[in-house]
Amino acid sequence: MATKQSVKNQKTPRSLAKILPYILVVGGIIGLTSSFILTYDQIKIWENPSYQPTCSLNPILNCGSVIDSGQGKVFGIPGPFFGLITFSVLITIGVVLLAGAKLKRWFWLGLQAGAIGGFGFGLWLFLLSVFRINALCPFCLTVDAVVAIMLWYITLYNFEQKILTMPRKLQKVPAFMRRHHLDILIFWFLLVVAFILKHFWYYYGKQL
Repeated sequence: MATKQSVKNQKTPRSLAKILPYILVVGGIIGLTSSFILTYDQIKIWENPSYQPTCSLNPILNCGSVIDSGQGKVFGIPGPFFGLITFSVLITIGVVLLAGAKLKRWFWLGLQAGAIGGFGFGLWLFLLSVFRINALCPFCLTVDAVVAIMLWYITLYNFEQKILTMPRKLQKVPAFMRRHHLDILIFWFLLVVAFILKHFWYYYGKQL
């Protein structure tokens, strides 16, 4: 009986209720730090247009090109400014959860919608950076990665807690996603890396 129970426990993933708060806090700190650095660089560029950010490593990985572009702003406001607010809120939510707070369903649905919006916004800026600016910002990529991870685990948590549900024919999908959560996440990042290398191979191919 004990053996069957141990096998069952091994097959059942650990509840995300204990893990998600740490993801929000750690991811929020990383995102907030990246946003702060980008905000600092933006202010320095305003003060001195010839200022070169430290993350401008080469013609492709070039924060300066992204910051200077119109695509790096929303309604005239630099994107990192939104990051300062957003990631501060996410850190606060993570700390509140660690303190044992129980949040309402409407809150989780709002967080889900906000995470989807943030991911979509980041993906839009990423594609603009690739196809229009022809340069990538390392700290922007860090923010995009953090947002993708947060969205993924917020979604899995909401399925786990029955806040989100699937149609009857797709009810096994959330369980599959949960069992292979890390595999799917790694696959996504590998796709992004492959996409970047393919698009910018004209530069990186010469470096080999």
